[in-house]
Amino acid sequence: MNFISDMGDMLTGGALQEEKNLPYSPPLCDVNSISDQVRTFAIQERAISFTGEDFDVFDATSGRPFARIRGAMLHLPGKDKLKIRSVDSCDEEVAVLDRKLVSVLTTYEIFRGGNGAEKIGWMEKEAVALTDTFDVYMQGKGGIGPFKPPPAYKISGDFLDRRFTMKNQEGQVVAKVTKDGLIQFDAFNHYQVQVAPGMDAMLVLSCACAIDEEFDEEHKEKRKKEAEE
Repeated sequence: MNFISDMGDMLTGGALQEEKNLPYSPPLCDVNSISDQVRTFAIQERAISFTGEDFDVFDATSGRPFARIRGAMLHLPGKDKLKIRSVDSCDEEVAVLDRKLVSVLTTYEIFRGGNGAEKIGWMEKEAVALTDTFDVYMQGKGGIGPFKPPPAYKISGDFLDRRFTMKNQEGQVVAKVTKDGLIQFDAFNHYQVQVAPGMDAMLVLSCACAIDEEFDEEHKEKRKKEAEE
């Protein structure tokens, strides 16, 4: 069993390790962002959506709703905004990811909460990388451009097929996204997100859905080609 588990970790980017130094405080949701256990979530993109950017997140073990992620009803072309609301325990808007309209690299600013939101960082696509990569930076930790601090988190892998990992500054895997997993829902198509103990699940889920939106057109084109073959 250990051998099978090790093989599974190797194929999905490595074993999850506890996040012991969350680079901001408090977490995005005081009630359910953090756990001392590995948690698995199922993300479903809503088939009927007024924005085309709506997701429902479920606890993959219990099947209970965990969070809702909704796109903005009105926004400029190329400027996405995602609002994340906890529905499991602390029924409140916990984060907003707002894509910068004018930016050399694809960048999403990360805000804590709803009204009067506080910017805690940003997620930026790497210009040159061997694989698809986004870096997550914390607000107040350094400058911009060549003066940026090291990223707090690095997200890399195959974004188109929804297979990627999130690593902290120590190179430890704190979250994994997989297209297929051991836990399946027959009711709807979904992909799974595993979150390590001590890691902010709301941040992970927010980043995963922003990446999904960034590559949405490529997803649609790939599905169209697969249907034609």
